[in-house]
Amino acid sequence: MPEITLTRNELGEYTAHNERGGSITVGSGGTEDFGPVELLLVALAGCSGVDVDYITSKRAEPTEFTATASGTKVKDENGNHLTDVVVTFDVRFPEGEAGDKARAMLPKAITMSHERLCTVSRTIALGTPVEMRAAE
Repeated sequence: MPEITLTRNELGEYTAHNERGGSITVGSGGTEDFGPVELLLVALAGCSGVDVDYITSKRAEPTEFTATASGTKVKDENGNHLTDVVVTFDVRFPEGEAGDKARAMLPKAITMSHERLCTVSRTIALGTPVEMRAAE
């Protein structure tokens, strides 16, 4: 079961630690640090990006690989949330048979990631309940 720990550095600045020793600074939006909503978009692009990269790179190494995630932050009767979330892949492969195979596989890899492989997009799409509680 994945787990992270978020520790307060000061008001509006926190550090997230994973179990493998990695860390990232999280901000509240007033600094250059990634905010929580941006990190959600990073998780979406990162999760699907890894899937798409592993699938297509079996055929050819990309010459360019960019995944861009965006969404519209709204506040309505459902509270604060994102709508119109989109992950766009801009991936280029070299000319030749291997590149052609990778290009042909790209749309399928994106679909496979979204519909089955990416834990992040699957969790969001399925509307998984989140429990919040104080430590005992």
